[in-house]
Amino acid sequence: MELGEALLAIGAGPRAASFEEFSAAIDPQWIADALAVTGKASLRRRKLPAEYAVWLVIGMALFRDRAITQVAQQLDLVLPTPSGARGSISPGAVVQARTRLGPEPLAVLFQQTAGVWAGAAADATRWRGLAVFGLDGTTLRVPDTPPNTAAFGRPGTSRGGAAAYPQLRLVVLLVLRQRLLAAAAFGACTESEPALATPLWAHLPEKALVIVDRGFTGYATFQTLSDPAHDRHFVVRVRTGRGALRWKVTAPLGPGDDLVAWTPTHPRQRTVGRGLPPTLHARVLHVQRPGFRPCLLLTSLLDAAAYPAAEIAALYGERWELEVAFDELKTHTLERADTLRSQDPARVRQEVWGLLVGYNLVRVLLARAAPRAGVSPLRLSYWNAVLLLRGFWHSAWYLPPGTLPRHLDTLLAQLALLVIPPRRARSYPRAVKRTNSPYPRKRPAPDAK
Repeated sequence: MELGEALLAIGAGPRAASFEEFSAAIDPQWIADALAVTGKASLRRRKLPAEYAVWLVIGMALFRDRAITQVAQQLDLVLPTPSGARGSISPGAVVQARTRLGPEPLAVLFQQTAGVWAGAAADATRWRGLAVFGLDGTTLRVPDTPPNTAAFGRPGTSRGGAAAYPQLRLVVLLVLRQRLLAAAAFGACTESEPALATPLWAHLPEKALVIVDRGFTGYATFQTLSDPAHDRHFVVRVRTGRGALRWKVTAPLGPGDDLVAWTPTHPRQRTVGRGLPPTLHARVLHVQRPGFRPCLLLTSLLDAAAYPAAEIAALYGERWELEVAFDELKTHTLERADTLRSQDPARVRQEVWGLLVGYNLVRVLLARAAPRAGVSPLRLSYWNAVLLLRGFWHSAWYLPPGTLPRHLDTLLAQLALLVIPPRRARSYPRAVKRTNSPYPRKRPAPDAK
């Protein structure tokens, strides 16, 4: 049996005891549902049917060091010829298969898998009864083609002109304590992160806390996230000095801990907050870490007894798990590649959704392996897990389908050996380590006439 058939058949037969530990793997019915909902299911026999094309796009993310045709061949995702010989596929046929598939099935598949996986991860890692999420954004380079430039745009540079490559802006909602993606949105680099984040707030469950950085400071956003009826809350670092928010202290709760009432006075804030309550009641914490400037945390967690200030200040530090997740996504999964692979905007979007599904798949495997090692999933090496998963996928199509659960169990046992040392308690103030060149460009920007 080919690897594609074997993977799609996982879970279709009797479930071995060891398979229960791999129950977070992609259910083949999720792929079928995603194709059906988007109208992309294959209606006739092709060398690369739609369900295999889905796995190909996910494989493109996890096998970044291979050409796309090699990914298809290594995973044996090409249907055999009528004579039974192993099939081959050309680069043009792969492009055609991806174009027929489009980005929509991968987007639906990501939403389905993230909904199941992130919900379980958030429930398993609550803080004082609240599921802990973080939200932030990053950028990804895309190939320098006219369609990609028109769709995603080029950011400006500090020395004038436009960047060498078009870029897309990605915003994610992350389960911080397992680094598992719960939702994502992306668009042109000219779109702001707060605008892209707007549809993601709906993915926050009840009894949840989301930690965001000061780039998401906004009266309307805070009113949306402050939802006592569903026990949803936020913690955000706000600006100090110039541009700081102005509020009125209504009651001191302790040293550096105050209840405040914020009534926006800036015309833009009044416009944004139109139709919302005129005042936001929140709590402000004054946090001072050795070696750093003081910062202010604004939160909707008003009960000082139920949510101590010291714990909230420590919890805000977990926001940096987002930066680690971006590093795993861009440095390890994409192997520091300058750009994504796809030359067309639709295929770029498809590739990004496949990248997010692939990242989550590795993270779910680590979460399943962590109890065997007796550590948090964050203590298992993501990069080595990617290497092990690649090796498993390379060899799995040689295995009889009935032995796959046992080999998956072995894979989980190997992942449990990837324990990294505990994180050292180091703190260094932010500093610019290397300045940009003070000299102007010698050549005009790529988009210059």
